[in-house]
Amino acid sequence: MVHISHETLEQIEKRLLKVIAQSEIKIYEGTYVFDEFPLSNFPANVDQNALALVRDSEVWSQLVPSIDKSKELFVIFSFHFDGCSDNSGFVGWLANHLKRNLGTGVFVTCGQNTNRGGIFDYWGCPAELYEDVTKELEELISKGKLIQE
Repeated sequence: MVHISHETLEQIEKRLLKVIAQSEIKIYEGTYVFDEFPLSNFPANVDQNALALVRDSEVWSQLVPSIDKSKELFVIFSFHFDGCSDNSGFVGWLANHLKRNLGTGVFVTCGQNTNRGGIFDYWGCPAELYEDVTKELEELISKGKLIQE
């Protein structure tokens, strides 16, 4: 459920640090690319290894494993929020943090799994930032674990 709350910036930071410490984070092995195909080629072109599949009015775009260096390669990490009471604002908060600290934007694709706390997120960032992003996530998790109720 989406929570509507009015918080100071300090309260938001504290809450979302706790959220990242409580969430289940998975960092996927290898690299991924966006593979596009025309709407008319659905479902024949769907890759069973795709993490995400989304469309606009012209193409389907699927996020699939790849090592093709002629394409923009991404590393992928995901968050599930089982047991996190209020993760509202998480995407904007973490995206801004990574932009400020690493100089990169990210992409986020969301889905829903009711059995695992609702909304889950796949995040992608340039493959060359794998180590930097991993370090940033570890630091945020450590900070979140230090916050007392």
